[in-house]
Amino acid sequence: MTEVLAVAPCTHGSMATYEIDGVRPVISPSAFVHAQASLVGDVIVEDGCYVGPFASLRGDFGRITIGGGSNVQDGCVVHSFPGADCVLHPESHIGHGVVLHGCTVGSLAMVGMNSVVMDGVMIGEHALIAANSFVPAEFEVPARTLVAGNPAKVIRELDETTLAWKARGVRVYQDLAQRSLASLKPCQPLTAVEADRARVSTGSDVSQPLSTYRRQEAGSGG
Repeated sequence: MTEVLAVAPCTHGSMATYEIDGVRPVISPSAFVHAQASLVGDVIVEDGCYVGPFASLRGDFGRITIGGGSNVQDGCVVHSFPGADCVLHPESHIGHGVVLHGCTVGSLAMVGMNSVVMDGVMIGEHALIAANSFVPAEFEVPARTLVAGNPAKVIRELDETTLAWKARGVRVYQDLAQRSLASLKPCQPLTAVEADRARVSTGSDVSQPLSTYRRQEAGSGG
């Protein structure tokens, strides 16, 4: 009979992380990693990052580096082949449900929701991968371009409005990391809505969809 061994997690606050081959994740004290995220082995999360619930960062084959001020949102998967690294340079912006496998993401690049980025891909600084894109292995995404499709293709260079909107989104998640460190905690739900129910501290003035942001900028003459 095969003996089954229980694996005891190491902890970072209330969050469970896991070592493998004696290698433990590293998380900066100024980063926020949700308690329902999973970090295994050779994972490095630098200053001011946000890692959302149900994100899986598996450094059991290669190193994963999440550069300072980056965000990896809900349900993302980050992994690589043995001996290969997956690197997010500072202020990378990774949307909900993205899969990154053995790729490199440049600073202030944004990978849109539910995209898949394969091994050896190099995403240039300030680039934008549109939602639901499939970026095939070894593809090089030029800096400051929009890439979209399955398989992904370069569509055009990004205008200044889009670049400003992307940068704003990165700052919103940097702020969310600090808000979460300061105030996010488990609680019991209420059974009825309060008459004077408060809202969270972020409103539409903080961040909007790109289409809304464009209209606002056009209306303001920006």
